[in-house]
Amino acid sequence: MAVLTAGAVLRVVAMAGYRPALWFNDGYDYVQIALDPFPHPIRPAGYGFFLWLLRPFHDFGAVVAAQHLLGLATGLLVYLLLTRRGLPPGWAALAASPVLLDGGIIQLESLVLSDTLFLFLVVAALTALLWPGRHPALPVAAGALLAAATVTRTIGLPVLLLVLAWLLLRRKWRAVAMAAVAGLLPLAAYAGWFHSENGRYGITATDGVFLWGRTAAFVHCENIPEHLRYLCPSGEPEERKASSSQVWAAESPIGWDFGEAFDPRINADAQRFAVRALLEQPFDYAQTVAYDLFVRTFRWERDDHPTAVTARKYLFPEQADDLPAWPVLGGGTPSDVLTAYDPQVDPDTGTEIVEPYAGFMRLYQEVFTVRGPVLAAALLLPAFLWYRRRSPSPAVLPWAAGAALLAVPPLTVDFDYRYALTATPVVALAAGYAFLRTRDDELPVISPLVPRSRQPS
Repeated sequence: MAVLTAGAVLRVVAMAGYRPALWFNDGYDYVQIALDPFPHPIRPAGYGFFLWLLRPFHDFGAVVAAQHLLGLATGLLVYLLLTRRGLPPGWAALAASPVLLDGGIIQLESLVLSDTLFLFLVVAALTALLWPGRHPALPVAAGALLAAATVTRTIGLPVLLLVLAWLLLRRKWRAVAMAAVAGLLPLAAYAGWFHSENGRYGITATDGVFLWGRTAAFVHCENIPEHLRYLCPSGEPEERKASSSQVWAAESPIGWDFGEAFDPRINADAQRFAVRALLEQPFDYAQTVAYDLFVRTFRWERDDHPTAVTARKYLFPEQADDLPAWPVLGGGTPSDVLTAYDPQVDPDTGTEIVEPYAGFMRLYQEVFTVRGPVLAAALLLPAFLWYRRRSPSPAVLPWAAGAALLAVPPLTVDFDYRYALTATPVVALAAGYAFLRTRDDELPVISPLVPRSRQPS
């Protein structure tokens, strides 16, 4: 309870220091979706629906408050699951502390961005699957939650597939069927809605360009067929911008511009380009991914990847930047979109910084954050315990989910610190779960609200 209370107090201080919210470039698209929901060709619309539900408040402060509550709820789910499974409350609180107390997580919750909602949905789905008991609604809930996570961030799809594979390996045939129906039918419906507006089935129309960006960091264009060479990035590989920056750069051969979707033909050609680059240069691809995954993810200090501007967006700022003037897809500028949602928002910066609360949160984030080596230790701990016990049960599922959240972005798009930050609470859950000594089917049902001396043996 002390950790939960401390987390709540920190979030109140953050809201007092940064009013009503902090901004990231993706956020303007999500707000545009909330104004009049549509299947955005670049961003999954799930977070836009979340903002749409909160639109009657006409207040981004209410959005940030809701996200802080989701962060607290995520930590509480981690704690309740682990204590129900038999882990001592102190250790369960330690596993919940990354989401409750990490300064980076609290800052992420202050951004109008999809990651907080996504993290809550993933942890809620894992909690439903791992909760003691055989209630038939639990796999249905897990599938539906992961469908919602997928239309919030597409990386939710690999987690859903991991869940189905985990249930198959455990021969839970009925649970597999229920989770698959609950998870895949909503995605099929979304894909049909997306097709009605964008002319193709999918969740976004950017699969080709993002994979192209991943290969643009290392590709040698003499390996690319002549008809695709118009997509070759300029300069030698060691001189090029980061993969994700290649996609959005003004001089990029992809040809994207603010306020526009990617050209479908270019997206298709970009996918062919990327596949050819991967086939021709598998070792360069592996080296690029390995550096992002094992060096950038687990180093002590952050670097300015993918750009210094982007990296700075994940820190509580000393001063608010002016809102950009570029056009937003769907019409208007960022200022137009934000003020249409919340008429009281500052049309110049969108944020008011209030001291001393803001200064306290800047100092707090600088000191209290999960560093890369700590994340690596938490990821390796379950594997070490499995080796000692000669059995991977019972932490396989949360461990695989955490590993996927860390690995899939560098494999398919690029490394970004907020992706690692989102994975950290799931890795912490897996580390706590690994300390449970019995198999999943044998774990006792223990209530965290009943004294341990009165728990069933």
